[in-house]
Amino acid sequence: MDVSEALESIVVVRSSIPDDAFTASALGTRREGSGVVIRDDGLVLTIGYLITEADEVWLTTQGGRVVPAHALAYDQETGFGLVQALGSLGLPAIEFGDATEAEVGDAVVLGDGNGQAVQANIVARQEFAGYWEYLLEDAIFVAPAHPSWGGAALIDEDGKLLGIGSLLLQVAQGEEVSDVNMIVPIDLLSPILDDLLRQGSVDKPPRPWLGAFAAESDGSVVVMSVAEGGPAAEAGLRSGDIISDVQDGEVEDLADFYRKLWAMGPAGSEVPLRIVRDGREAWLRVKSSDRGSFLRRPTIQ
Repeated sequence: MDVSEALESIVVVRSSIPDDAFTASALGTRREGSGVVIRDDGLVLTIGYLITEADEVWLTTQGGRVVPAHALAYDQETGFGLVQALGSLGLPAIEFGDATEAEVGDAVVLGDGNGQAVQANIVARQEFAGYWEYLLEDAIFVAPAHPSWGGAALIDEDGKLLGIGSLLLQVAQGEEVSDVNMIVPIDLLSPILDDLLRQGSVDKPPRPWLGAFAAESDGSVVVMSVAEGGPAAEAGLRSGDIISDVQDGEVEDLADFYRKLWAMGPAGSEVPLRIVRDGREAWLRVKSSDRGSFLRRPTIQ
């Protein structure tokens, strides 16, 4: 399969989410992006936020064929989502590449389900920490950016899949600001694929989740907001609080905060946080939760 053939295996993913779903206010109730066929029976890989809590999913091929689908699985750690077509897409599965071998400077193509493709290059391989309690050890960053990045397929020069588009970010170099796309590497899928297909989630204890949306500011981890009804909100964590320590360890940056949080044990563990609020230090004890327990789960069909 060459690049042009691989691009044809990318489809549009449209989903509907109930108004009372946990993610409805943040991500909307009508979501649209892309996905790529990874198995001949119509299994489609996408980015998970497109299908989280979806009760209806439709796939559209570039030839105009519309097929109903089922939201099969969403992995919190990688961000991948799986959708199963409930009818024939008539598209071949794309072959996986080796994302571990992809290097800065490599020429790639980022394509969406509408047939728009951007000729790009890998501009960075590095850690990425997201404000929603998310961390990738070795994300792929490409430029120029694709305007419809969500679920877009990153394809190498041999027509093989290297990853799935997740975000549009702005990077400043001096006075210049450029757009880049963050890509979740495909090599993260193979170790968890069987679990996702069998039970809709990875077979291991879920990480502790606080529901604290945080960012780095002037060298500190600052809470931007908290999820309504989540553990952080229940414990009294507020917007503007600086998280300075987890238990007895000083927090160095956002990624370090997540690593210390997840080292506390599985979901349900109590997490002691030292915070700075209005210049004064205080301790909060947050009873962590399983993020998945707040979400409508896809049913296995």
